[in-house]
Amino acid sequence: MADEVVVETETQEQRSARAREIMSRLRRMYPDARCSLNFSTPHELLVATVLSAQCTDERVNQVTATLFKKYRSPQDFAIADLAELEQDIKSTGFYRNKAKLVRDGARTIVERFHGEVPRTMAELTKIPGAARKTANVVLGNAYGVVDGVVVDTHVGRVSRRLELTSNEDPVKVEQDLMRLLPQEDWLAFSHCVIYHGRAICQARKPLCEQCDLLDLCPTGQATLALATDGVSESKAKDASRNSRARTRK
Repeated sequence: MADEVVVETETQEQRSARAREIMSRLRRMYPDARCSLNFSTPHELLVATVLSAQCTDERVNQVTATLFKKYRSPQDFAIADLAELEQDIKSTGFYRNKAKLVRDGARTIVERFHGEVPRTMAELTKIPGAARKTANVVLGNAYGVVDGVVVDTHVGRVSRRLELTSNEDPVKVEQDLMRLLPQEDWLAFSHCVIYHGRAICQARKPLCEQCDLLDLCPTGQATLALATDGVSESKAKDASRNSRARTRK
């Protein structure tokens, strides 16, 4: 008689319980996790977040240390000479597009919101350069308003490796995480996962053998199990999914 393959699928409740345990451990691992961008006002954080696209937070902090002394308010950015602003932020990369977003965003804040960065997702996402990720950063860290999960490259990558989501689109990843975690954990989860992505779960070579989440990470377990065979991470992910199937005679 042919073997019967029974696939054991993790239920939403089981995945949510695993996500909560992951969050609990992350809090212990990174008790001081916070936003890595330096800012003193909501608008400074908005500008810094726009500049952080495809750039390290360390580089952004170096640039804004001078930038925020030169431009002290949305009004200052709104009347900035575009070519000059481009040079001021050049080292962050993609500086022409970023300069335009920063100036246009400042003009929108001045003209539509009386010079104040708005406090709602609906209003913030009307500002040039402020999609959901940027809006979540500003709302959560500048105003203490947690409306969603910040999904940057680290959060997306680590969440997929932990199999908390299978989506690539950041908005869909955010929706998956919001379903798994209580709202009071959303902001802390992003901070902790970003720290973890930098320290352990790195893009090119995750340090799975050093990870305190290994027993909760199907991809990490499969990666280590197959490492001696020189198997790639993508194949390890496939193996982690297949490991949920058991053969019954």
